[in-house]
Amino acid sequence: MKKIPDKEILLFKSCLVNLEYPGVESSTRYLFDKLDIEYIVSNRQSCCTGLGHYTDLFDQFSTTAIAARNFAVAREEGHKNIATLCSTCYAILKKSCNILNKNEEVRNKINNIFETSGLGNMEYIEDEMKSKDNIFHVAEILYSKSTEIENIFKIDLSHFKVASHHACHYCKAHHKDTIGNARDPMILETLANACGLDTVDWYDRKTNTCGNGFRQRYLNKDLSLSVTNEKLLSLKENDVDILLHMCPNCQMQFDRNQKYIGRSQATEFNIMHLNISQLVALALGADPYRVVGVQTHTVSLDPILKELKKKSID
Repeated sequence: MKKIPDKEILLFKSCLVNLEYPGVESSTRYLFDKLDIEYIVSNRQSCCTGLGHYTDLFDQFSTTAIAARNFAVAREEGHKNIATLCSTCYAILKKSCNILNKNEEVRNKINNIFETSGLGNMEYIEDEMKSKDNIFHVAEILYSKSTEIENIFKIDLSHFKVASHHACHYCKAHHKDTIGNARDPMILETLANACGLDTVDWYDRKTNTCGNGFRQRYLNKDLSLSVTNEKLLSLKENDVDILLHMCPNCQMQFDRNQKYIGRSQATEFNIMHLNISQLVALALGADPYRVVGVQTHTVSLDPILKELKKKSID
């Protein structure tokens, strides 16, 4: 397994996390603090451009230039190990890093832009960052701490059955870097098991996309939601209570649309949606409102909250 750092980490902020599920970031900070993971958050960091890039508003060159700037910020902050909260940020940064290292023409053109703009300190040096050695998803950082989590979790959530939705931008865009089997990744299940939960390790449609595709939700709504519906039906057949996510876009697709899909199909799914950081934070005793941000979810998390009331919370 690739070496995963626990220090000199830049926690890469996500626009969708901040706008839709801010509890994902606060849960991650809570966990990093609990697990003695050394990290910073920089206000100098900019968006990865993911939403704009995948809807053809940002071309690859512009996206790579912005990534180069963010890499320079990480270098100047002394935290070159980037941990992303979003699988799209993960995919964008890794691809941009590979381009900067392999394409001298692009690298020189971007560095020239920095120089003529008075930002010569932002120059990207070949192999300064390695996509496999310096860019990670937060779930990978937590995965490396599974044993510690298993030894310190204190809230029993074993009443719930969970399944995973491993984002395509994590397990498909850079499949060679995926921990475990890219066709059947088990990172989220491993973390859930460390918290004492039973998991549905395989179910029909597990490897399907969420159906969003960035633009498909708006341009081909019926097709987009039909894909989501197929997965929800499979989860329902397996009596899943909680679907675990590692991408805010996927979480939005399921959480924001589940009730609409249910009404259109005359079906009640009753499946709750949590980012993996939110689940682990709850298991370690985080406040469900101030840290985990349960109030931002569309599908009610009342069953979890009722269970938590029986236990002590920090």
